[in-house]
Amino acid sequence: MKDIALVLSSGGARGLAHIGAIEELEAQGYRITSIAGCSMGALIGGVYAAGKLKEFREWMKTVDRKKMLELTDFSLSLNHIVKGSRIIEAIMEFVPDMPIEDLPIPYCAVATDLKAGREVVFDKGNLFDAIRASISLPSFYEPVHRDGMILIDGGVTNPIPMNRVVRHEGDILIGVDVSGHDYETQWEIQQEIAEKRKNSKSLSQQILNKLIPDNLEFNYYTMLSRVSSLMILL
Repeated sequence: MKDIALVLSSGGARGLAHIGAIEELEAQGYRITSIAGCSMGALIGGVYAAGKLKEFREWMKTVDRKKMLELTDFSLSLNHIVKGSRIIEAIMEFVPDMPIEDLPIPYCAVATDLKAGREVVFDKGNLFDAIRASISLPSFYEPVHRDGMILIDGGVTNPIPMNRVVRHEGDILIGVDVSGHDYETQWEIQQEIAEKRKNSKSLSQQILNKLIPDNLEFNYYTMLSRVSSLMILL
């Protein structure tokens, strides 16, 4: 049996494919000895690390459009549409919250500090605090305020945190990326969009410029695809 250090990417609703990836790795005789995730990858990875992946998969089979609407706690805030607490509470009914340090395998989740424009790595503290921060899609989910930081989706700065997973001697590093993007081309287009954004005179764009600091490595396409995936679910 070969040990692997597993990394699960962001990717919105497509992140549910991480469940199948984990099951196939185990079916092929691999043993996951550490895991790191971002956004949906942080959620699936955390559920797996807690030993509740099967229960989560069965629960997801029951989530139709009606149930998703019931789990969506809409907000009247100007900086987010959904509070994001209701769905976390629903998952916690069968996945107990616990300190990350007490999980059977090393786990970490990546979020982004909007104020500093840098990634924040959760490798200790409450599991669902880490997950909730990592999935905070900008303008959709309510940001998490913690220790003077405004925490949003980890996919903004590190959509597949290969550099954050704990490694063990002799293990194999495996990353599962469900975004399906050409990052080199996206980077060039992203830079062009960023330049146009800064030079735009429209009121809406000036407001957006205030919301997105210049020092934030904003993964535009990752965010765009995730918004689309969430809106399809709703």
